[in-house]
Amino acid sequence: MYTRRTHRRTRTAAIVMAAALLATACSSGGAMSASPAADAGGPTEAPPLAALPQATPPALASYYGQKLNWRDCGVPGFQCATMKAPLDYAKPAGGDIRLAVARKKATGPGERLGSLLVNPGGPGGSAIDYLQSYAGIAYPEEVRARYDLVAVDPRGVARSEPVECLDGREMDAYTQTDVTPDDERETGELVDAYKKFAEGCGSDAPTLLRHVSTVEAARDMDVLRSVLGDEKLNYVGASYGTFLGATYAGLFPRRAGRLVLDGAMDPSLPALRLNLEQTAGFETAFQSFAKDCVRQSGCPLGGPGASPDQVGKNLKAFFEKLDAEPAPTSDAAGRRLTESLATTGVIAAMYDEAAWPQLREALASAMKANNGAGLLALADSYYEREPDGDYSNLMFANAAVNCLDLPPAFSSPDGVRAVLPDFEKASPVFGEGLAWSSLNCAYWPVEPKGEPHRIEAAGASPIVVVGTTRDPATPYRWAQALAGQLSSGRLLTYDGDGHTAFGRGSSCIDSTINAYLLRGTAPKDGKRCS
Repeated sequence: MYTRRTHRRTRTAAIVMAAALLATACSSGGAMSASPAADAGGPTEAPPLAALPQATPPALASYYGQKLNWRDCGVPGFQCATMKAPLDYAKPAGGDIRLAVARKKATGPGERLGSLLVNPGGPGGSAIDYLQSYAGIAYPEEVRARYDLVAVDPRGVARSEPVECLDGREMDAYTQTDVTPDDERETGELVDAYKKFAEGCGSDAPTLLRHVSTVEAARDMDVLRSVLGDEKLNYVGASYGTFLGATYAGLFPRRAGRLVLDGAMDPSLPALRLNLEQTAGFETAFQSFAKDCVRQSGCPLGGPGASPDQVGKNLKAFFEKLDAEPAPTSDAAGRRLTESLATTGVIAAMYDEAAWPQLREALASAMKANNGAGLLALADSYYEREPDGDYSNLMFANAAVNCLDLPPAFSSPDGVRAVLPDFEKASPVFGEGLAWSSLNCAYWPVEPKGEPHRIEAAGASPIVVVGTTRDPATPYRWAQALAGQLSSGRLLTYDGDGHTAFGRGSSCIDSTINAYLLRGTAPKDGKRCS
């Protein structure tokens, strides 16, 4: 499942369930209630996450008491260090994992408020890249003045002993795999691609793959809190980062300080429901894009007055054309624009309405001039593919965390086929591809550790949960659900488009979050902004 945090000033990604080729979302209609997908577990069945003991276990004392050796990062104004954490918290004597940490110290004036940890989501997005390319230079000046802004790449991500699965050429092949198989041969090719991906991850880091869960990453954050000298953890997390932050609050409610969870996930849902609900979220975002597109001159998907449904049918027909004959791109590696890459390119633009003009241009070029370069560029940005053909470890870490955190959505192609009608109803445009993309964890080389659970964090200070009404990747209902689970949750709503809300142009959202971070003034539960 996708949950990608995009900022126009950073390419840091955030994706949720399907590290495969596509993702998923929510439909609230009663017609889903009788479907196999809708019956696959839900919040009423999920047990609460249990808090850990307040006292630090003696076996972890050396980790909590370590001193960081800060050094220059090579990026002006930032310092870097390496922190040790136990690879296995159940067996802390069994070896360490080394985690990369970065900070930008408070610039003043004003009383220092401690550290503010940031995470852009994923799982798999580099928090350090996000800090250095966006948060550390573009967060509100008052916040940067009074907090040390801090980031740690979670275990298995970027600079923190990254999981690696495929080389660049293998990833090129993987991202072009057909995720709307038409027959048994194509289904077999898709299954083989998932198996090869999983086998590559397992052969690279068989032990590490067992210890990259969200619970373990949250425990690492508590070690970092102690090492930084903070009594409580202050935190801004986006997308998957909300799940990480909420997990921290659930494990350490008395140590949770000012937490902002922007673009929230619902931890009580099983993988199938997460993927299905996210599929509907992308459809909601696409409907907004469609309405805007037909109002613009040269919309390649329909003229003035065309309905969003007709726009969707036109896009689906274009995808089917690419399935039969991929479009040329002039790519140095010889890649053509396949249906899977084109779909990823369109989905990438759903995260930020500022990308809609770029998407219109890319679609026009592909549909009218048979030039797929624009959509390929959007897909490459999503996958964090560099011009030289190298990929970041985003997609590898994404799968590693997701497949460990929850049992897989499906165990076989037959499971996908059984619920295809639900996915296609949730999104006529994206549903089929997103359903098949949810099969990736079925072949993962290690067993999942986690289960769906509620997070209550009883005893925590007020926690601000932010939801965007037409968020494609983390549907608004998820923010409502998480705020309702948290004993001290305060729901802050942004009535708008795009993924996440803080720093995306709403002065109401920004001023409300700033007041909370700087003065501890939490908004009234249910506050709405536009």
